[in-house]
Amino acid sequence: MACDHAASERFPLPDALPDASPDRQSAYRWFVLALATVAQVGGCFLVQGLGGLGPYLQAAFRLDAAEVGLAMSAAQMTPIVGFVVAGLLLDRFSERLIVGAGAIMVATALLAAARAEQYGDVLFWLFVASIGYCTIQPGGGKVVAAWFPAHARGLAMGIRQAGLPLGAALGALILPVAAARHGWRAAFDLGAVAALASGLLFAALYRQPPDPLPERRRAAGLWRERLTELAPRLPRIVLPGVTLVSVQFCVTVYLPLDLRDRFGIPVDTGVKLLFLAQFFGALGRVGLAAWSDRSPRGREFPLAVSTAAILAGLAAYIAAPGLPVWLVAVIAAWLGFFGYGWFGPWIALVTEAAPRGAVGFMLGFALAINQIVVVLTPPAFGALRDATGTYVYGWYVVAGAAAVALAQLSRRSAGGA
Repeated sequence: MACDHAASERFPLPDALPDASPDRQSAYRWFVLALATVAQVGGCFLVQGLGGLGPYLQAAFRLDAAEVGLAMSAAQMTPIVGFVVAGLLLDRFSERLIVGAGAIMVATALLAAARAEQYGDVLFWLFVASIGYCTIQPGGGKVVAAWFPAHARGLAMGIRQAGLPLGAALGALILPVAAARHGWRAAFDLGAVAALASGLLFAALYRQPPDPLPERRRAAGLWRERLTELAPRLPRIVLPGVTLVSVQFCVTVYLPLDLRDRFGIPVDTGVKLLFLAQFFGALGRVGLAAWSDRSPRGREFPLAVSTAAILAGLAAYIAAPGLPVWLVAVIAAWLGFFGYGWFGPWIALVTEAAPRGAVGFMLGFALAINQIVVVLTPPAFGALRDATGTYVYGWYVVAGAAAVALAQLSRRSAGGA
């Protein structure tokens, strides 16, 4: 893996992100981090917690596995373009305005979805909710980049990004209970309340730092210029991103269903194991990001370690049917820690790769590439299960993708890239 000097040449931080001034290193930045994390938790509560509702939607609308995956795809489709658009807006307008408006849109769409009579209508309103959701990821990332210095940015990004698996974990824990007692519509209503409350709290209390990040220049051909600057940096960002996010969302959407079908584990127990995986994922995002701040081999090294650990976890999980539930729980926690935790150091790497004045654009563009995989993977994974009668072949495919990523990361390490 490259040394720190080589990493600084690839991603020159002084040119990309100005370091924090003394004023910005006040205690208020931790309050800002808490606000951004709460906004992430509330926005992800249902959008990322749909895996826990999969069995209930399947029963209510008589869905096959591929159709269950379409719910996650609908909730994640708009960000393919929306993350880039949101990033551009965040480079020009207040984070309070963009994130607050997005929260209102998410809440309104989820309330409408809760009143839908056809599954197609539910998918449509999840698609609308995804438009508002586009503001949360790049918005919170830019807030952390603006308030935290480079030496603490990985930890801060990890804490903020822990909001995604934490929100999903809370969704997996709470939403199925609401659905079991009051129906899936009540769960959607609860998700709308969480998104609205957390987003408006951020909009009401967030303040800009004394020395905000520089604004993006409004120049002709700026998209081409930015893409030209990003092109040589994208391979080492894109490959781990698209590979590891595919593992993450297969676990999120299908773990309870696979545990029911292959393991004979009841759905309520499977949902609890999904909560366990996502809870450990939140811990992983903080722990791996903090490690990346101090790693002498740069932020990419924790990504390589995470990829190897995911491969080991997938191998154990594929062979796990028949094991005691407590051992399956250990495997789920392992997959959660690394299968979600990789995102902390990755998102910090993305912000530090940003050209000067274009942090929002870089975040939006990188997340948009990941989002293509997020949209395509769940229904493809489910369709493979429908065609073969088992989820195991899908796990082989995502494990193979992780192996390719690990091989490339290893070659770069051996070559000093």
